[in-house]
Amino acid sequence: MHPLLVILVRMGITALGVVAAASLLTGIRYEDGTTLILVALVLSFFNAILRPVLIFLALPFVLLTLGVGILLINALLLLLTAWLVPGFEVDGFWWGLGAALVISFISLLAGTLLRGRPMVSVQRHPPRRGGRGRDDVIDI
Repeated sequence: MHPLLVILVRMGITALGVVAAASLLTGIRYEDGTTLILVALVLSFFNAILRPVLIFLALPFVLLTLGVGILLINALLLLLTAWLVPGFEVDGFWWGLGAALVISFISLLAGTLLRGRPMVSVQRHPPRRGGRGRDDVIDI
């Protein structure tokens, strides 16, 4: 797939996540389609450039919280997006955290559907000679 097409698909998934979050959560609002496109553009930029840097800088915290810290980083990026984009509102940190959870779930679901295979699969290997019975391997 062409890299530009990958970027557009990811932006579309982000926009779909924002629409879902605004539909499910009363603390998330956007004015119109133009605002939604701008939010998807800014949030995609932050996810591509700023998010990896923040995760690296907060790596001990992310490891200590077993990955929950990534949701906190996503919520902060969503709040920063709301601060930068006129017409997009997040009514506080907890609404941002809920929206980050919804957007992450939509992104995971859409990514799995587009890939055509689950992100985690269990494979059964034939038993080894003289070894135990069945060995399960989780392949990520």
